[in-house]
Amino acid sequence: MKADFYETLGVQKGVDEKDLKGAFRKLAMQFHPDRNPGDAACEHRFKEINEAYETLKDPQKRAAYDRFGHAAFENGGMNGGAGFAGGGFSDIFEDIFGEMMGGGRRRSSTGRERGADLRFNMEILLEEAYAGKTAQIRVPTSISCSDCSGSGAKPGTQPVTCSLCSGSGRVRAAQGFFSIERTCPQCHGRGQTIKDPCPKCAGQGRVTEERSLSVNIPAGIEDGTRIRLANEGEAGLRSGPPGDLYIFLSVKPHEFFQRDGADLYCKVPISMTTAALGGSFEVTTLDGSQTRVKVPEGTQNGRQFRMKGKGMPVLRQPTIGDLYIQTAVETPQNLTKRQRELLEEFEKLSSKENSPQSSGFFSRMKDFFESFGDR
Repeated sequence: MKADFYETLGVQKGVDEKDLKGAFRKLAMQFHPDRNPGDAACEHRFKEINEAYETLKDPQKRAAYDRFGHAAFENGGMNGGAGFAGGGFSDIFEDIFGEMMGGGRRRSSTGRERGADLRFNMEILLEEAYAGKTAQIRVPTSISCSDCSGSGAKPGTQPVTCSLCSGSGRVRAAQGFFSIERTCPQCHGRGQTIKDPCPKCAGQGRVTEERSLSVNIPAGIEDGTRIRLANEGEAGLRSGPPGDLYIFLSVKPHEFFQRDGADLYCKVPISMTTAALGGSFEVTTLDGSQTRVKVPEGTQNGRQFRMKGKGMPVLRQPTIGDLYIQTAVETPQNLTKRQRELLEEFEKLSSKENSPQSSGFFSRMKDFFESFGDR
């Protein structure tokens, strides 16, 4: 039994022309034989889709089908229904084959092709990201051939129009029910051929060479930033426009500073006596200046001190982040006999007020588990 035309196209009865064509286009692209070579089921499905659309897109045929169903086209009625290569398929021929052939991205008749984009990885220091710099890099790339001026033809000669496609870069070939347009196999879509190629570039119109380029790295640039140098990529074929060069930056990890956006973090070890009695120390910031940090009496391990405006500059803004100094209290090692005696004496003289956190911690832990066991 023949399937319902509306169900075949996945639409409701009463669908308008725009939605009907959209549904047909989607299914035709999915089941087209060229996209499913050797698949008999897809070819059969494609024929059903085309027949359904041919019928429903015609107002008279659609009215007859809505009233009588498939019987309207039996015994020659309404000219026997749709043909496989009818107008329905031609309505979307360009849409389907435009996508199948690369979305209409044809080469120009002059054979000029844009060069490829290039990537260059560069590692910089955190100090360089802080201050900015102008870097010189050497990039191996393709440049336009000087002998043939990028044409690819031997000096004194010119490329000629392709005899197979007459310069269009496309040829038509019969395939089944259709005449399909494809890239010209002789000129590869360029529309021109070179009888006498340039000896220097072998007809490519470009040669490989290492170039020196200057790259401006602004202050405050972050790890992973991409810098685009327009027209500094690979030269195009046969005088085509060049591509772009992309510089991918990575910032080398610093020995003392860790970065989080515009802020910097630095962990500084201090002695137990400095933490207990108070004192100060100096740190060198990324701009090379010295900053003094005051340590109050009784400073605990992990305490942070904020140095406002001593962090990283924000890219292309007047704002500067902050520097956070985190203290790491160092426990004395390799004690002498006298040092040990003094610490033992200090321990005897210590009270809960000297170490409130440790004194209270164990009592709170004990109370917690005792109350937990009573539940």
